[in-house]
Amino acid sequence: MTRIITLSVTVGLDGSRESRAAAEWAAREALLLGLPLKLVHVWEPPPAPMAQAPLLGSETQQHWAERIPREAAEGVRLRHPGLDVITEQLSGRPAEVLADLVNEAELLVLGSRGLSGIGGFMVGSVGLAVVARAERPVVLVRADQQAADEHVMDPAGIPSAATVFRPVVLGLDIESPDEELLEFAFAAASRRSTSLRVVHGWNPPPYYAYGLSADLELHGTLALRQTTALTEVMRPWCEKYPDVEVTQESHYGTPGGHLAVASREASLVVVGRRIRRNPLGAHIGPVTHAVLHHSTAPVAVVPHG
Repeated sequence: MTRIITLSVTVGLDGSRESRAAAEWAAREALLLGLPLKLVHVWEPPPAPMAQAPLLGSETQQHWAERIPREAAEGVRLRHPGLDVITEQLSGRPAEVLADLVNEAELLVLGSRGLSGIGGFMVGSVGLAVVARAERPVVLVRADQQAADEHVMDPAGIPSAATVFRPVVLGLDIESPDEELLEFAFAAASRRSTSLRVVHGWNPPPYYAYGLSADLELHGTLALRQTTALTEVMRPWCEKYPDVEVTQESHYGTPGGHLAVASREASLVVVGRRIRRNPLGAHIGPVTHAVLHHSTAPVAVVPHG
């Protein structure tokens, strides 16, 4: 039987608070994109010894699992009338199934557990495994993420989804700027009618590092060189998206730290992941890994060649 692929915003559900927040974020994004929302639950069959154990009551684990996407869909339809919502129940190992499923979607959205008392993510093993393998964008959303968090405060200082969106933040490596990453970030800012804040972090070459802190003139020369290079990279994209206001920042130091700080005033943080197909497995990269764990805004990871 031929599988029919419908381009959609796809969410991986497991019934947790994190996945419910991801479903809400994905519903809003699907409306912005004009695409259907697909809610997917991956049921992992229990090992054979457990599967043969007596069940308590008439409802099996699989029956409860089937309720997750159905009940989530009912809630999403009530809150977002007019949105086309699809549900799908699959079986297998969640990380493997979702990593394969994302390649049929516009993007995949997953939940991440917020660190108690600390702004940021605690990314689970499934989320990290999917991000490391996926060849389409994956968005990770915190458990307590609300629509109002993506918008600026209203005049009274109260969070509100009725105000304009906060900027989209893009982490960019100007040594190898990728078109897919830039396209995703500009398009995200454009459909939100908001600005794009481009953050670039740099460190001096090893042979410059010694004594750099004491040589302010050399530091200034290197900083100017990085700022100029960033402007050159961004020029054609600013011309392609004249409706998007762009601010550019080139900071000395580790990019992950600067992006984590910028995430506090962002509606979405966009970072890249270079696709590496080798026997040693997939990798996320240190900057993206740091952003995934410390961003206070949803994070979109865009794989590229």
